[in-house]
Amino acid sequence: MSESSAETAGAVVGATAAAAGNWRLAGLAGAAIGVVAAGAAAGVAIERMTVGRGMRRKARLALDSAGPYGTLRGTPGKACADDGTELYYEVDDVERAERIPAQRRRRLFGRKAPAPVTVVFSHGYCLNQDSWHFQRAALRGVVRTVHWDQRSHGRSGRGMAQADGTPVSIDQLGRDLKAVIDAAVPEGPIVLVGHSMGGMTVMALADQYPELIRERVVGVALVGTSSGRLGEVNFGLPVAGVNAIRRILPGVLRALGQQAELVEKGRRATADLFAGIIKRYSFASRDIDPAVARFAERMIESTPIDVVAEFYPAFTDHDKTEALARFAGLPVLVLAGVQDLVTPSEHSEAIADLLPDAELVLVPDAGHLVMLEHPEVVTDRLADLLMRSGAVPAGATVGGYGSTSTAQPG
Repeated sequence: MSESSAETAGAVVGATAAAAGNWRLAGLAGAAIGVVAAGAAAGVAIERMTVGRGMRRKARLALDSAGPYGTLRGTPGKACADDGTELYYEVDDVERAERIPAQRRRRLFGRKAPAPVTVVFSHGYCLNQDSWHFQRAALRGVVRTVHWDQRSHGRSGRGMAQADGTPVSIDQLGRDLKAVIDAAVPEGPIVLVGHSMGGMTVMALADQYPELIRERVVGVALVGTSSGRLGEVNFGLPVAGVNAIRRILPGVLRALGQQAELVEKGRRATADLFAGIIKRYSFASRDIDPAVARFAERMIESTPIDVVAEFYPAFTDHDKTEALARFAGLPVLVLAGVQDLVTPSEHSEAIADLLPDAELVLVPDAGHLVMLEHPEVVTDRLADLLMRSGAVPAGATVGGYGSTSTAQPG
C-alpha cells in the first residue's frame, strides 16, 4: 500500500471504528482529527517508535514535571460574551516592572518607560493563552499585556450558544475578543496580536468594530494565520488523499463529537501516535526541545474532541479578506513559518499583498507553532512592531532570548 493510500485508509478506518465503538481505533481517528484542529491533517505517516512504551510514558511525566512552559500567571479576570459564555483572561501590568532587572529592561526597550499601550494576545485553535509563553516572558513588566482563552479553550467556559446547537463562527470569536477588550482594556491604545485562529479573531473584530480599530488600535501582528480559502490547504498531503479526507471529514467529526468520552479514552491510549503527529505538523526544526514539543502536546490534548468538532467547520466559512483594509495605515507585522503545513506561508504573503506597508517576515525552518519554535524571532519582530506603534522607545532588541533549540552554538 502506498503512503497516500495508507493515509486515506487510516482516516476511513478511524471513522468506521468510532461508529462501531472500537475505542482503540477510534482513538487513532481522534488523535488525527484533533491535530487537524490544532494544525495538522488526518491520517499522516509518522516515524516508527523504537523506545518502549513504558519508557516513553516516564519521559512524558518527567517533561511534564520539569518543563517551565505555561507557568506564567497574571491578574485573573472574566469577561462575559454576548451569549453569556465566561471568557477567562489574565493581565500582566507594567507595575511589575520593578521585578525585572534594570539590565534586562534596557536590553529590551532601552532606558525610557514604555507608553501606556496594552498588547492583547489571541491564541490559536486547540491551544490556550500559554502558547505565548516566550513572548509573555519577554514583555512581562515592560508593557501591559492581556492574554485570554478563547471560548471552550483553556480556563474559559464552554460556549453557551453551542450548548443550544448554534455553530461556532469566526464572527462570534471577534465579538468575544471585543468583550475581553471591554473588560480588560476599557481605555487606552491597543496592539492586537493573533496566531492562527487568533489572527482570524482579530480580523473578525476589525470587520465588526471598525470604529475600535480606527480610534484605539495602534498596531497589529498576524502570526501564522489566513484571511480565507482555508478549504484549499492540502496539509502537505497528496491531492487525492486530501480530497478523500475532505469527503469524509464532516461525518467523522460528527461521529467523534457525539462519542467524546469514548474518543478521549482512545486518545489517551494512543498518546505516542498523537505526539508524533503533533510534532510533524507543529514544528519544522529537527532539534526542537523535547520539553517544548511536550508542552504543545499537552495544550492540544487538553482540548476535548467535541470542542474540536464544534470549531472545525468555522474555518471553511472564514473569509475576512475585505476586513484587512481596516488595518491600512497601521503598523502591521505579518509573520509565518516557511514550512507551515496548516496555514501555509502563502496565506501570510496574500495578507501582506493587501497591506503593502506591513512588514512580512517568513521564518525558515519553522512550522505552525513558530512562536514556540523560534520565539526569539517572533519576540524580536514583535518588539519592533511595538516601537513602530509608539508603545516603546526606539532601539529595542531581544537578542536570542527564548531559543528552544537543543543544538549548541558552534
